[in-house]
Parts: sequence; structure tokens; C-alpha cells
Amino acid sequence: MADFDTDTEQVLDALCARLIQRADAARPLRVGLTGSVAAGKSTLSAALVRRLEGRLSVEAVATDGFLLPNDTLNARGLGMRKGFPESYDADALFALLDAVRTGPVRVPGYSHVTYDIDPALTRTLDRPDILILEGLGFAPLEDGRTIADGLDLLIYLDAAEADLETWFAARFLDLWRAAEHDPASFYAQFRHMDEAQADQFGRVVWARINLPNLRDHISRSRDRADILLQKLEGHRLRAVRGL
Repeated sequence: MADFDTDTEQVLDALCARLIQRADAARPLRVGLTGSVAAGKSTLSAALVRRLEGRLSVEAVATDGFLLPNDTLNARGLGMRKGFPESYDADALFALLDAVRTGPVRVPGYSHVTYDIDPALTRTLDRPDILILEGLGFAPLEDGRTIADGLDLLIYLDAAEADLETWFAARFLDLWRAAEHDPASFYAQFRHMDEAQADQFGRVVWARINLPNLRDHISRSRDRADILLQKLEGHRLRAVRGL
């Protein structure tokens, strides 16, 4: 994790103070953290967990674990729609938000190496003071329901589309490089490409899948978010609303 600049540190301090304040009124405090693919949601979530440790018990859960398994997605013709609203087990997400308030609950895990649900990553949560649910899947479903309705606080991490493309392409290349000696990796199938080809392919994936998802679905949570943060060039954070 890279060091944060002073302004970003102040944003994180203010965000932690807000979470602590809200947790006094509702425990577990159910916090949603969403934004585009590659915006840095997992990094921000991990930073919050570290800062709050020792003061409150905090659990971070990625919505990736609630994606339908690849076999199910492919059988439904959704293999290229992963991350879109219809690719999630929405009922399981709703059940998590209810169950976390009453007792231990098991949550599934997702591997970004195999690009699928990994049963070995399942874990049990037992009524933390704060639950941070981070990822995608907060957009309204066809029946009008939205996971955001089951939250106590919603945070949206915004960023310029050009920066998001750059960050996504860089992440794709990191996973592509790591797959060189890991035939089990989902990204091993792209190792026949040279680095320039892999970079171009990653940008095509961004343009054809992640950018439309951002514009049509993910961004719909921006206006209803209680806290709006902006990720700037150089991964600096700026508070736009709610802090």
C-alpha cells in the first residue's frame, strides 16, 4: 500500500470519524462502498479497516464473492456480463445484510486469480461493529430492488474515466505478468500475447465491458451516495460530499 499524501490522510481521518459516529447509533453499521472497476475500492476498504482496528471491530466483504459461479454465468449467456447487476446472487446479498445483525454469518469468497468463486475463501462474520460491503452490484435490479436500500451508509468512489482506464489496464498487466508461472491463473490464457498486445486487450475489455457497466449501472449510485469521494491522478482522495 503506497503512502497517502496529507490531503488524502485528512479525508481518511474524516471518513473514519464519520463511521465511528454512525456506528454508535447502529451496530453492526452496514456500509456500502462502490464505484467503478479499478477505482480503488478494495484499497480504500483495507485502509479503513487498518485505521479503525483497535477502536472497533470491522469486517470488509467484497461483493465479488456474491457473483454467480462462472459455470452458471456461462449457462445463462452472461459470461461477458460479469459485474453487471444480473451477474450477482442478489438474494444472498440481501440475506447477508439482514443476517449480519443477528448472529454469525458465512460469506463466500472470490479469487481474482482463477476469476471465479473459491470455496476455500469462505469465512464467518460474527456481528462486527462495522461491515464494509465493497464492490459492484448496488445498481437497481429489474424488480426495482437495490442492495443500497439495505445499507446504513453508502460511499461512492468516483474518478475520471481516462484515469480508470489507465488503472484498469495496469491491473490487467500485473495479473497477466503474474500468470507467467501460474497455469491455474485465469490470465494464463493471455500469455501468448506480448506486453503491448496484452495492454491493448485490457483496454478493449475496459471499453466493451467495464465502461458501459460504469455508465449504465454503477454510476447510478453516485447521486444517492451519502458520501462522495473523488480519486484523482496519483491516487489522491478528495471529499466531494458528506464529510
